[in-house]
Formats: sequence, structure tokens, C-alpha cells
Amino acid sequence: MNKEAELIHCHTLTQSEGGYEIGAVVYELGNDCLIILHGGSKPHIGAIGMGQVRVSLKDPGKVAATSSVFTYVGHKEDVIAKGLSEEITRRLGRNTVIVAGVHWDDLPEEGIRTVTNICRSLSDRIVEKLARPGRESS
Repeated sequence: MNKEAELIHCHTLTQSEGGYEIGAVVYELGNDCLIILHGGSKPHIGAIGMGQVRVSLKDPGKVAATSSVFTYVGHKEDVIAKGLSEEITRRLGRNTVIVAGVHWDDLPEEGIRTVTNICRSLSDRIVEKLARPGRESS
């Protein structure tokens, strides 16, 4: 295996709750992360969140994150993409791109809360999986 290939790793995680399931395909590309979130009845790309590591404005000794989000018209995954890209970037100190595409027809408010909880749980599991000793800054 060449040295470049040794810097690329792939992990797959799934999380279910209340009849909803979301999968995450996580690529470690050197020090960067690419995470594809998918779930529901129609796999697609709804939004992309790009988290970038930066120095905290409140405490220059800490790592923080800023993000940019691109959302296709009519999609609502921007909240997931932004939140997870910033959270994972900040906690791991690694630039992170989230590609989110989750869809259930006529999702009720309780379903939205459940899907949001699943995403938060997946975020924690991803950080736990990728954290290097001394790297997590949360």
C-alpha cells in the first residue's frame, strides 16, 4: 500500500430511534473528514456544510470552527449540515465536510425531533471514533 492510501480511512455507522434510521459514511482524508449522512426513503444530497478549524475569538488558546453551507432549493438539511460540520470540526480540530440527505414524506414534528437527536448521537459517535489522544477540544 502506498503512503497516500495509508492516509485514507473509511468508517460506516448507523443509528436508529423511533422507527427512523440514519447512516453515516465517514472518510478520513489525511487530517480532513468527509461525512455523508443518509436516511429515509429517498437518498439524495440536500445540503453541504463545510466546517473550518480556526482559533477561538473568545480564547485564542482554544480551537473553534466556522462554517459555510450550501443547500439545494426546497431542502431543509442545512440545519443538520451546519450544526454537525461546526461541532465535529471544533471537537476534532479537523476540517470537516458534511453531505446531508435525509427524507421522509410528511415527517411530523416528533419525527423531526427524533431525526435531530439521531444526528446528534451520530456526531458524538463519529467524534469518539475519530478522536486522537489529546485532540478532542470540547
